[in-house]
Amino acid sequence: MSEHILLIDDDLRLSAMVGDYLRSHGYLVSCAPSLAAGRELIARQAFDALVLDLMLPDGDGLDLCRELRASPRTRSLPLLMLSARGEPTDRIVGLEIGADDYLPKPFEPRELLARLRALLRRTGPATDDNDVWRFGRLEIDTGLRQVRLDSKPCDLTSYQFDLLSVLAQHPGRVLSRDQIMDALKGHPLEAFDRSIDVHISRIRAAIEDEPKEPRRILTVRGVGYVFAKKQDADVDAR
Repeated sequence: MSEHILLIDDDLRLSAMVGDYLRSHGYLVSCAPSLAAGRELIARQAFDALVLDLMLPDGDGLDLCRELRASPRTRSLPLLMLSARGEPTDRIVGLEIGADDYLPKPFEPRELLARLRALLRRTGPATDDNDVWRFGRLEIDTGLRQVRLDSKPCDLTSYQFDLLSVLAQHPGRVLSRDQIMDALKGHPLEAFDRSIDVHISRIRAAIEDEPKEPRRILTVRGVGYVFAKKQDADVDAR
């Protein structure tokens, strides 16, 4: 079955062009010109990914992003945000509230396709591999694609799960931002890109007892990040 993409953008010409391009590559595409129309479609059916413009006639796309991440039904919906504003602050805010990726306008449809494919690969059906990586009180379930702390699920996006998994695969080893981005694939590093830092902050908020004094994901200034082998009194039992 073809994956179903929802595109919310008030630029009808752009929506038609992008919709046709994605359909030519085997996707089902629904388009909505406003937040209200997008909300109505999301309420009626499930989508495999959402492409959301920041600037819409009836509100800000950030508001819808917050709503989706607050709802258990849409919390894990892969979300690619678009914006013509071009300000780094917009990208950072979008990532902070739960967007999985960000693409500035104007963009090449081919790049949008590549980023969507990367998002959808990370959120595909769970395999039969139900291995659970255990780091004391923290568990990373690769089969369910779920992170648990003290047996309670942590609220992470698909992108954040993969980022944490990359670090956890190399406990005790410092990884640079370039190495992390390369491991995630589909998200080429831009000059002065700080998206990794934003996502790390979100992950810390979910898995650390004291996010401002992290014990699990440590920063090595000027180098990158390291996933601690031993965390507080935890025993590394991976």
